This record gives sequence, C-alpha cells and structure tokens, in this order.
Amino acid sequence: MRRRSFLAVLPFMAAPAFAQNVNRPDMRPGDRQSGASFASRSTVWGANSAVATGHPMASMIGIDILKRGGSAVDAAIAANAALGFLEPTANGIGGDAFCLLWDPKQKKVMGLNGSGRSPANLTLEIARSRAKNGEVPGLGAISISVPGAVDAWSTMHKRYGKLPWKDLLEPAAALADKGTPVPQAISMLMERGMNRFLAPGSGVEETENIKKMYLTRGHTPREGEIFRNPDLARTLRNVAKGGRDAFYDGPIADTIETYFKRVGGWMTRKDLAAHHSDWVEPVWVDYRDGVRVYGMPPNSQGPTTLQMLSILKNFDLKGMGLMSPASVHHQAEAKRLAFEDRARYFADPAFAEIPIQYLLSDGYGQERAKLIRPDKVMDRVFPGDAPHRGDTTYLTASDSSGMMVSLIQSNYSGMGAGLMPDGLGFIFQNRGSGFSLVDGSPNIYAPRKRPFHTIIPGFALKQGAPWLSFGVMGGSMQPQGQTQIVVNLVDHGLDPQAAGDCPRWRHDGGSEPTGLPDPSGGELSLESGTPAFTRARLADMGWKVAPIRTYDSGYGGYQCIMKGAEAYGAATEMRKDGLALAY
Repeated sequence: MRRRSFLAVLPFMAAPAFAQNVNRPDMRPGDRQSGASFASRSTVWGANSAVATGHPMASMIGIDILKRGGSAVDAAIAANAALGFLEPTANGIGGDAFCLLWDPKQKKVMGLNGSGRSPANLTLEIARSRAKNGEVPGLGAISISVPGAVDAWSTMHKRYGKLPWKDLLEPAAALADKGTPVPQAISMLMERGMNRFLAPGSGVEETENIKKMYLTRGHTPREGEIFRNPDLARTLRNVAKGGRDAFYDGPIADTIETYFKRVGGWMTRKDLAAHHSDWVEPVWVDYRDGVRVYGMPPNSQGPTTLQMLSILKNFDLKGMGLMSPASVHHQAEAKRLAFEDRARYFADPAFAEIPIQYLLSDGYGQERAKLIRPDKVMDRVFPGDAPHRGDTTYLTASDSSGMMVSLIQSNYSGMGAGLMPDGLGFIFQNRGSGFSLVDGSPNIYAPRKRPFHTIIPGFALKQGAPWLSFGVMGGSMQPQGQTQIVVNLVDHGLDPQAAGDCPRWRHDGGSEPTGLPDPSGGELSLESGTPAFTRARLADMGWKVAPIRTYDSGYGGYQCIMKGAEAYGAATEMRKDGLALAY
C-alpha cells in the first residue's frame, strides 16, 4: 500500500475505538428528504383523533380509549394514569395536575386547577425550622402538599367523560401488575432519583418502601428490564371501584394518615378530604397572525409564557432569523424580565392580590420591551412596578368532536419527596418546596395554601378557532420552552415536529418565587445544535454562555397536537421516550 493511501485510511482503521464516544456535539442527525433538516421525523397526521405522551404505551392506551368511543378527556385520564406507572420519574397520583381544554360545545378554552394545598397542621414556624439555605427543603415530609391529580381526573370526567370511570384506570392497573420494559431516559432518571433519595442527609424520613419497589435487583431498573408495581395496581383498582373518595376520604386516605404519623409528617385525612379542584378562567395574550395563546392563571406560572410573548411581539423575530444571535438574545432578555414579575407577584390568588391583567396588557409589554438593548445584555433586571410590589409529564389528546385536551402532571423535582406510603405504590410530590419563607412575599408559606406552581399546559387559538394543544416540561424551562415553540411555529413557519426538534436555549438565574432576588445575570445554555456563530456572538454581547454539557436534560420535554383544516397533526419530544399517534 502506498504511504499516502495508508495515511488516508488511518482514521477508518481507528473507528472501533473512536465509536466508543457516542456523545459527539460535532455530529448531526442524518439527512432528511424534506422538511427541516434538523427534524427527527415528520409530524403524525390523523383525520379523527390524536394522542401524544411521554411513553409509547401511554399513547397506545389513549388511542385505544378514543377508538372505543371515549372522549379526549377519557383518553387523557387513561394515558396519565398509565404514565404514573410508566414514567414515575415525572408524575403519578402523588402529584398535582393542570389542564386547558377546548370545549367544542361552549366554543371556549376551559381551565382546571388541580393543585393541592399545604397541611393544616404545618405552620410557618415549623417550615422555617426545617429550612435549608433559607428555603423549604425539596425532600421529605416538609415538602409535601396534598396530591391533586386524582381529583382533577374525577372533576374532568364528571363534566366531559363518556366511558365509565373504572374503564379509564384499568389499563394502567393491568400494566402495573404485569410489568413493562423500562425505556432509556426513564431508566436514567430512576437511577438519578433514587441516588438523591438515598444520599446521606437527604432528609427523607423513610426509604424502605422505595427501596423495596425500585431496588428489587439491587439497582434501579435498567433499560430493557421489566419493572412492575403491583401496589400501584391495587391502589388504582381501589380508586376505580370507589371513585375519588376512595383516595381522599376512604381507605387510601387512612393509610396515608397512618403513614405520616409513623414517619413524622403533617398530612391528615382531613387535609385530603378538604381537597378540591377548581375550574378557572384561563388568561391569554394575542401574539400575532391571529394567534391567541392561553395559560393557567396563578398559582401557576402560566402567565410567564404570555408575558414573554407580549414583550417579543414588539420585535421582528422572523426578520432576525431562526436561532440567530439577535433572536435568542431578545427571547432570553424577555425571559429575564418576565421571571422577575413571576418572582414578585405569582402565588395562590386566595392569599395574594395579583395584577394579572396589567402584567399581560399590551402597554406593559411595550414598556418592558423598551428595556431590551439590541446589542448588549441588560446589566440588571427588576420586576415591573405594577399597580398596588423540573420533572413533569405533559400529554395531549384530541377527538372527533373537536375537543382538545392539554394536560400536565407532576411530582415536581426529580421523583418527588422520596416518601412512598405503605402498600400504595406511589411517591408524594415535593411541591411544597415551591413556597417562599421570606416575609412580604405573596408566596410565603401558610397552612392550607397552594404553593407557586411551575407546571403549565399550553393552548392557542388561530383566527378564533382551536389550533394548538401543547406543552414543554421541566420546571422553569416550561415558559421558556413554550415561548420557543410558539416563535418557531408562528414566526418561522416550522411544522409541529420541527418546532420541537429545533435546538433550544435555556436561561438559568434570576429571582425565584421561593426566595430572595438574584442580582446576577445568570447563565445562558444552548443546545449543541445551536450554530457556532450564534454561540460566539451571544458571548460577545455579554451573555455568560455555558459550555455544552453532556446529556443535559434541562431543555424540557415536548408534546403537541395541531388542528389543521382537515386533520390533527401530532408531535413528540425527540429528547425523551415519547410517541405521537393519530388515526
């Protein structure tokens, strides 16, 4: 072999060792035949109905419910119940739920707040005595509020359900009994969650129950291994038989109260029995091109997405270009501005006066937009002077009547608080860590109060007709991700799948509803697919740009259904294990 030819093949001879490094930021997906070059696949279309969830089996259950004559609400409930078993790293009946849905009979967007309240016996003084770094800890009984998901399902079903209640929970119960292989991303998150619970000094008062459930092989289930949860199957069947009262005012409530007495917690059967979900009026802003975007009102952070869009509609993002330095800069600055108001004003409206209409007004959006400099990062960001100072699962379903359901449900951070009541098979949420302990904060802890909530379903109309049921999971990433989806669809004309597959940005830092203001500029993270020029130019503009992190799970998870003129288009997140189906 000639020397030149030999040298030319050297890189290929070294390929086996080179291939061990599968994390290659310099590599991109294979070439597509049509559509956006960065899209993982095309949008799924169906003339009758569609479902998109974070796990293929949950999506199949949802489609099956629809084919049996169930409503979109029935499909969403059945899929959500299944996800509590299939994706316990993100959700379950120990958590809360929020929903936006299009009611085709009333021809309006409806909102349901299914978040729970803090225990009546847990005082501010006790919460402060357990504080870590001035905040409510994220693990253990101190972080637990009443789970709202089961009541939210029941409330939705009473108004919009078609199939019997028991038929919606049995598919999930059967799965939990039989078991199913664990997908890649969920396996990784199970291991991460259990390591957090079992770490020395974690604050979790009792860990034997979770170890018996998740460490049956001496380790958390690995990708492809079968995971079962017969305790959860039994709990779901009890709820199927006895309705929501079996959970909140029956044998399950008794078990929960006994458990907290044993481990040293505050939740009682009275706390559970007093819980109720609330139908609420969604809030909205008009963006552009006839698109009206809806969000849940506080205690949800839903208005944060709307504030970002209210600011951004004052700029020509289309002219700036997709993922250009100017576009990302203006979006990230809008995030910083909106998040300061989020930290200042958002809380349980039963305990605080929130100037929501002012914050979402065109005039206020214009006022905040004027603060953004086109070529440089703002030095400091403050909340506006209004009148008077995650892990989550998202799913969406639609049916042939025109109903579209946007549902988000969560255990909050990680797999929740780490406490699993005896024999029930689910972990409680740690949503109570969303409270503030700072005097003067509208979100300061109080008994029987709903904490500030990060989970937000999304919905949008176009020219007055239902258009988009969508969501992006992941704590403070949710309003940032929702905004990017709307911008990608409206300003850049991407289809639903490409809009989610497009590289994302995320800004971390700034003031939070849980504590004191943060005067720093924070850090801007950009996915590896972001153009190198954009990354470099943003750094020149004064952004603290984070290095590309290996397997960064902080960019959220996305599901979407778009209503076209003749069919539903469904899309799901390439970053996780989900599936979109339509027929």
